[in-house]
This record gives sequence, structure tokens and C-alpha cells, in this order.
Amino acid sequence: MLTTPSAHSRHNLNVDGVSINVPSMPDAIASVIDAAQRGENFSVCTLNLDHVVQLRKRSDFRNAYQRAKFVTADGFPIVILSRLVGTHIKRTTGADLIEPLCAEAQRRNLPIFLLGSNNVTLAETVKALSQRYKGIRFAGFFAPGPDFDPYSPEADFAIESIRRSRARLCFVALGAPKQEVFAARCLDQLEGTGFLCIGAGLDFIAGTQTRAPTITQKVGLEWAWRMLKNPRRLAPRYAKCMVVVPRLFVRTLPQIISARTRTAA
Repeated sequence: MLTTPSAHSRHNLNVDGVSINVPSMPDAIASVIDAAQRGENFSVCTLNLDHVVQLRKRSDFRNAYQRAKFVTADGFPIVILSRLVGTHIKRTTGADLIEPLCAEAQRRNLPIFLLGSNNVTLAETVKALSQRYKGIRFAGFFAPGPDFDPYSPEADFAIESIRRSRARLCFVALGAPKQEVFAARCLDQLEGTGFLCIGAGLDFIAGTQTRAPTITQKVGLEWAWRMLKNPRRLAPRYAKCMVVVPRLFVRTLPQIISARTRTAA
């Protein structure tokens, strides 16, 4: 049974201008399914440090975050900031949302569209999820090319495919910032579909990519595991992420002081 969002959801954490308004996995599942059942148009973003870096560079990416109905905390440093502020936010990634949402979608007969990755991954994902959640409805799927542009004719085709499918949920696995920008564009052109930005989540389910061990995820070192697997690509990215941490702390300091003042009073 779904739970209603907790009382902590009233105390959002603001990270560099982005409000994290979904504090935990149960809150995320309840909020998304409730919105999907009401036939709302919405998007879900999961904030991490790499996104914070990119938000400063791309106005379309920031606009996509500002338009998202639900924002969770993906990065562990963001979770630490939340604890300093007293909001008790728990790490909730796009990949972690997929299966719980599929379970609820199956129970409530909500059709799902899969967008991103490649045809092999999509086929394997459909197969795996159909076996785990008997009767789940996949309205369609589409794997765009590697140079997908959210404003291209290929994106127009994807939007039309989603419209014809009448999906209530769409898992968008294009990587940031493409997936968030595409989801924001869909908000203007589609009705009754929720878009969840999930990164490599479909690849993890299909087995075409290996996720970090659970213990690594729990202690906040999934990023280190990923970097060791692909240092040439990820080391520069994570170096930029580390640089932004002190600035985030300074910008969050007024929230921390305010929270401590309330506690002391």
C-alpha cells in the first residue's frame, strides 16, 4: 500500500536554486502514482552534483528543473546537506524508482512507455519487467540515435509515438541533460503523461550495464566505484563535482543556520 508524503516534505531543501521537494523513496512512489492516476502532465528529476555543475552552464537544463513537479536527491553530498539543514532527505535515484513504480503501475493498470538506450536494452528490459510484474502494460518503446537532440525531428517522432501510445508514465533514459530537457519539452506538447528521468536505469535492469554493489551505494561511494570502472571519462566529471561542494555548503549555510536557530528555540 502506498503511503502519503511525510511531514518532512513540507520542509524542502534548496540546493543552488533547485528545491528538493520529495524527501524519500516512499514519498516519490506515492507522489508519482497519485499524479499519474489523476492524469497529470509532470516530470521527475533527480539532483546530483554533476547536475549542479551543468545547471550553471545550461539555461535549458535549469528551466527543465524549474518545471519539474517532483525533484529527489540523487547525490550523497546533497543528502549530507539535508541532514545539516534538518530535512532528513534520503537518497532516491532514478534507477531505484523504476521497479517500485512498475509494481504500482501493474497494480493500477497504468501503461508505461520506455524511451532511450538501445533496442537490445529496451527488449531485455521489457522481458525482465514483464516476468517480475505479470500483467504490466508497456504501451511502447523507442531508442533514439546516439546524437539525439531534444528539439530535433527525431524528438518530434518520439513525442508523437508517446502521444499515440497513451502511456501514463514514460521512463526517459537519455542521460543528463538530454533527458530532462526532452521531458520539459514534452510538458508543452503532451497531456496525461508523467516523465521520469532515470539515466542508466534501464541498462541496469537489462544487464547491459553493471551497477555498483549495494553496500557501495549505501555508504555513498557509488561514484567512486563508477570512476574506477571508467576513469578516463568520469574522473574529470567528478573532479568538477568536488570543486562545487564548498560553494554549495556556503550557499546552504543560511538554511543550516536558520534550521539550527529553530531547533534551539
